[in-house]
Amino acid sequence: MIRFEHTILLYGLLLIPVFIILFWMMIRWKKKAIRRFGDSSLVASLMPLRSAGKTAWKFMILILAFGLLVVGAANPQIGSKLEEIKRKGIDMIIAVDVSNSMKAEDIAPSRLERARQSISKLIDRLQGDRIGIIVFAGKAYMQLPITTDYAAAKMFVQSVNTETVPVQGTAIGEAIRVAAKSFEENDHSRAIIVITDGENHEGDAVEQARLATEKEINVYTIGMGSPEGGPIPVFNKYNNRIGFKKDRQGNTVITKLNEQMLQQIAAAGNGKFVRANNSKAGLDEIFDDINKLEETEIESKMYSEYEDRFQYFIGVALLLLIIEVLMVERKSKWRGKINLFG
Repeated sequence: MIRFEHTILLYGLLLIPVFIILFWMMIRWKKKAIRRFGDSSLVASLMPLRSAGKTAWKFMILILAFGLLVVGAANPQIGSKLEEIKRKGIDMIIAVDVSNSMKAEDIAPSRLERARQSISKLIDRLQGDRIGIIVFAGKAYMQLPITTDYAAAKMFVQSVNTETVPVQGTAIGEAIRVAAKSFEENDHSRAIIVITDGENHEGDAVEQARLATEKEINVYTIGMGSPEGGPIPVFNKYNNRIGFKKDRQGNTVITKLNEQMLQQIAAAGNGKFVRANNSKAGLDEIFDDINKLEETEIESKMYSEYEDRFQYFIGVALLLLIIEVLMVERKSKWRGKINLFG
């Protein structure tokens, strides 16, 4: 297993596109400057040793070295000692609705963002429990198989967005079915937490919740949204709001919480329904209820020791920097004297 000791430093890789844009702007500026100086072919003859290709190669080497330095600074580590650990806890899978209606802002900052924040806070409370994540809209997909790796769980939660599932809809029934199949066949206490607004509900969610209880799996629901509802923001590719979703008649679409349906699912699943609002997201209340279930002993294998691997990345980066320093931007004089074709 590979992990990074200082994950936050990996954000430095976001500077690479910035450097590429700046380099491209510099090249354009140089070309314009040469054209102002005179005819491009005449200027080229006055600078026979100038090599644009070497400039590009030097830049690519610098970019690669920078990327390796960032990764090295984050200190990648490889698990070296695997131990079997016994712990008491509960298995739970959180199914998150990622349909477009979850963009609504009747719960600040938005339904989906509030759900992400509350899941991250819940993960911080886990001690010995195992967690999995499912995302669903018109289809349901396992995002993170059930695990005790809380750091990985938080990373997957942050990546959840409305683009994760391309098919629109609210397939709660399929999400419950996928979650129920994802649990191991054992006697652990198991729970499914469905976080959704229930908008445009489709499928047999109540029946799937009932079937889950036959496998001794409790199903809980958290309603994200308000009965009054709110419009669905529309964003451009720069993530700037450009308006609200409209129907074919040009009217603004209002998405409302389907509270009654979520109550029915929780009742059929022998669980509990909680409606989120601006003061609470509901997960803490659900988790407190889940904690009343009997905790069972869970056996899991985890790496207890890790070995640093930063030195390889730093070493290669330093080698590339030496190559870049030794590489001159001008053409070699002897290269022009060699004529392989006569």
